Amino acid sequence: MTLTVKMTLNGNAVSAEVEARTLLVQFIRDYIGLTGTHVGCDTSQCGACVVHVDGKAIKSCTILAAQCQDSTVVTIEGLADGDKLHPMQEAFRDNHGLQCGFCTPGMVMSAVDIVARHPHLNEDLVRQELEGNLCRCTGYHNIVKAILAGSPRG
Repeated sequence: MTLTVKMTLNGNAVSAEVEARTLLVQFIRDYIGLTGTHVGCDTSQCGACVVHVDGKAIKSCTILAAQCQDSTVVTIEGLADGDKLHPMQEAFRDNHGLQCGFCTPGMVMSAVDIVARHPHLNEDLVRQELEGNLCRCTGYHNIVKAILAGSPRG
């Protein structure tokens, strides 16, 4: 069975005819062509596929595209304002919060959500909040530094 899924993606109205079982991450990558949202584990454990759906961070491999009908979705490509990076993207760059970069889009999207939900951040809270995001390169130290630096209250 196919259906037409419509949503606002990074500020643009998009739609595609997809199978009912199509995951949001597949919709974003395969139907719309935005590849910044990564598929890491296919089991919702790594967090490489985190996007924002109606303002909340969601692992896009855990939700069907059809469930996002008429939603507003933001991916890593939608954070920057033209050539100007989002403050969290700048913080990751400035604090060396990445190495291979595979987990980075999901980490940045999670980080934006974390600082939006917590007015008072500290290292322990950031580490606790990142439990659903895996990085195999950095040991998290610089990621945590980046999130603290990227917080408007940091």
